[in-house]
Amino acid sequence: MGLIARAIEEAGVPTLSMSSARDITRSAWPARSVYLDYPLGHTAGQPNKPQLNEAIMRDTLAAFESLSEPGSMAHLPYRWADTDDWKDKVFAPMESKKASDDSPEYDDDRVARYDTPQYQTDDDQTAAEHSHDGEECLVCVGIDY
Repeated sequence: MGLIARAIEEAGVPTLSMSSARDITRSAWPARSVYLDYPLGHTAGQPNKPQLNEAIMRDTLAAFESLSEPGSMAHLPYRWADTDDWKDKVFAPMESKKASDDSPEYDDDRVARYDTPQYQTDDDQTAAEHSHDGEECLVCVGIDY
């Protein structure tokens, strides 16, 4: 996203990237970004906590006013939990297992990937299908699925 953000900035449109992967974001060097120390996939906050999500978005948008140097990154003060125990599973080293003497293999415990969209609830699916069928989605309009 940082590469895309820089290209958009060069066209004269200000951008701000949200990230839960500080090192990756720093290496892509977007024009400005905010970092939230949350698990990947939760950059806008925890699910089912609309007040928290709104606060994170407000603080993110406020960064447009404070981040003026190229490559600036703000660290948002929110915490995923009272402790950092959640990181133990996220950052746990993988145990290697040998498939053969010359070919190490690793267990892959990532969530399965699908070719079709996955939704958190039936209501989410209904809303997404409705907005895409009517070409109301401002992100996807013009994309030929």
